[in-house]
Amino acid sequence: MSFKSPYPPVEISDSSVYDTLFGSISEEDLDRVAAIDAGATEGTTYRELIARIDGFAGALAARGIGVGDVVGLLSANTSAFAFVFHGILRAGATATTINALFTAKDIAKQLTDSGAKMLVTITQLEEQAKIAAAEVGIPESAVIILNGPGEKAGPNPNAIDLLAAGLPAPDVSFDPATHLAVLPYSSGTTGNPKGVMLTHRNLAANIAQIRPLLEMKASDAILAVLPFFHIYGMTVLLNAALLNRAKLVVMPRFELEQFLSSIQNYKCSYIFIAPPVAVALAKHPMVDEYDLSSVNTIMSGAAPLDEQLGNAVAKRLGTQVIQGYGMSELSPVSHVIPVDNRGGPQAPLNSCGWPIPNTVNKIVDPVTGEDIEIPAEGMSEAGELWVSGPNVMVGYLNNDAATAETIDADGFLHTGDMATVDSHGFVYIVDRLKELIKYKGYQVPPAELEALLLTHADVDDVAVVGVIEEETGEEIPKAFVVKREGSELTGEQVIEFVASQVSPHKKVRAVEFIEAIPKSAAGKILRKDLRK
Repeated sequence: MSFKSPYPPVEISDSSVYDTLFGSISEEDLDRVAAIDAGATEGTTYRELIARIDGFAGALAARGIGVGDVVGLLSANTSAFAFVFHGILRAGATATTINALFTAKDIAKQLTDSGAKMLVTITQLEEQAKIAAAEVGIPESAVIILNGPGEKAGPNPNAIDLLAAGLPAPDVSFDPATHLAVLPYSSGTTGNPKGVMLTHRNLAANIAQIRPLLEMKASDAILAVLPFFHIYGMTVLLNAALLNRAKLVVMPRFELEQFLSSIQNYKCSYIFIAPPVAVALAKHPMVDEYDLSSVNTIMSGAAPLDEQLGNAVAKRLGTQVIQGYGMSELSPVSHVIPVDNRGGPQAPLNSCGWPIPNTVNKIVDPVTGEDIEIPAEGMSEAGELWVSGPNVMVGYLNNDAATAETIDADGFLHTGDMATVDSHGFVYIVDRLKELIKYKGYQVPPAELEALLLTHADVDDVAVVGVIEEETGEEIPKAFVVKREGSELTGEQVIEFVASQVSPHKKVRAVEFIEAIPKSAAGKILRKDLRK
């Protein structure tokens, strides 16, 4: 039996993301600060932001970028990210946002798969960006280094070069319901990363769906430490904050001292985090040295938040802590604990709340395929969570088979996560059908690490699974290795071998040597047996 969101439906814009966010902005809001880099004294107003978006879009159009083209965006968080990202969309192009931790090899792979014609980056990531661009044939003049010296010093334009011309945004025409706005990459339920095709309507839908539940206000100062290149930061921070005319305080990476001082100095009221940040907020003595009284809400996402940990943060900071659930394929939010429970029952912190407006859920027994019903009392049996709604992706880029495996004929996206539902309709994520590991909110496909380790001469067989690290409560990648007979391979050598060839978040963090990898009769690794 399917069950709907308990919230009334919301109206979803039929316009582009740009028009959805800025089409009806008031004169008063134009002079509000939209974004300020942490440590700075002056920020970018909405008026300035919109002008830069239009100017960047005009510069892209003059350089031959338009509807149907893909532009890679490789950057840590900066206030400039906002006008570059939305400038790409304003020009009618599609943005493929790239993890700032990626190696040149990873970057090249995404540029190739997405068919990107241009790459925008920053000096801090210039080396790997140039290597990747050269490998895939993107000319140097199409590698924009936002804070670089610009065309006066070499072939790579900078932001000033593009904006100085003051070109008007192009007049573009496309259907927001079908035109791709972004191509983030996700490993889905298994395997290698795939381009997630999200339309303008997908993004517009998700910010409309979460707006009444998160209750961001124009008076909010929102600390933006979660990466904008990740769909969580892109939708819940960047787009939702701009829609609500809030002020983004932008941090390029998480550093506890700057995180705390930014909350204090800018009077941040709304904080979005992943669970590793919650550990620091609950336990680190430095927290007591700062005035964090401005914080009224902390929302955790990207990975499950332990209820005890969340309550410890709420008690220490004297604020409310909520969490949500989603995935790139859902634009990304599908469930959230509301800021205001609207007189209904309070959602337990170990749940991910109710389904968001305009969505329908199913919880399905993965063995029988039968729907699991909401119980009259207590908790249901566990099953795979399925979600349908206007935030569901249109599919995986150039991968019809993977799309068909993930979205069924009725439009339900099969999340690969096991969930239960209680009598109030609150949903709880309890296990994972999919093989994907979530390390600090980043996706780590086990198959990728297994393929790499099998190239080692001293490894006969291997399986990589996510396990919970006792000290931190986080999921980490652990390799179970069958050594070649007579080998003296050590766990440290295994870790170093992987670390030398992958992005930092994909590193193996623990190793155990075993006699044989448990497998089914069909040869599939029995990962649950290894997690015991």
